[in-house]
Amino acid sequence: MAERKSWLFRFMIDGKAREMGLGSCQDLSLAQARDAAAQCRLLLTEGKDPQQERERQRHQARLTQAQQITFQEAADRFMTAKHHEWKDGKHSQQWANTLATYVYPELGPLPVGAIDVTLVVKVLEPTWRDKTETASRVRGRIEQVFDWAIAHRYRSDDNPARWKGLLDKLLPTPGKIQRSSHHPSLPYANLPALFTKLRAEDASSAKALVFLILTAERTSEVLGASWQEIDFDKGLWIIPAGRMKPSKEHRVPLCATAPANA
Repeated sequence: MAERKSWLFRFMIDGKAREMGLGSCQDLSLAQARDAAAQCRLLLTEGKDPQQERERQRHQARLTQAQQITFQEAADRFMTAKHHEWKDGKHSQQWANTLATYVYPELGPLPVGAIDVTLVVKVLEPTWRDKTETASRVRGRIEQVFDWAIAHRYRSDDNPARWKGLLDKLLPTPGKIQRSSHHPSLPYANLPALFTKLRAEDASSAKALVFLILTAERTSEVLGASWQEIDFDKGLWIIPAGRMKPSKEHRVPLCATAPANA
């Protein structure tokens, strides 16, 4: 195999003769080699060592490449970091599902540091008017992923999913295009009749609702209750800290009827 020859740049620095390769003669034309040599001479006039400067640039390029992660990688790392904070598995699953459905097809494979507001709007616009509540949640989740990326230096201090002062100028305000509708509450005067009807039901869902009414606790806490949490002697339902939103043990006094529906 023929030996590959390289263009050489010879120079003096600190009184010593030095030389450095500019590239293979097969890969670099004479004109390109001359341009490279001219750049080296310019560095010398600035008091810089061309070889050291080339190594510095290569190191910076490797560092930049190492710091580049995709939006999906950033989102995965963010969700992993928040896993123990999000005690509700349903919440974690909702995050993963909405990002996979609405965000990853467009932003997933892109470097998280290169995504701009135009791309974020492109993701949100198709569902912003028809599925406003969902799209608004997606926007908030995208914003949190970018905040994580900014904190970890994967992008500059610029969040393209920020609402105030940015997307609020590009997208309609959610509350003005889709009014929230809530399930009507039961008139308190009708509660005794409902309670009587529920007590007559043998279904576990009816018993759970009775238990919820008597304890005034959240649905998730009632659904996750176990016999080990009930102290029949003291008439207490002791919900461990791990199941409570504020991560503190919660004690609920039980009336005589409540344990029967637990």
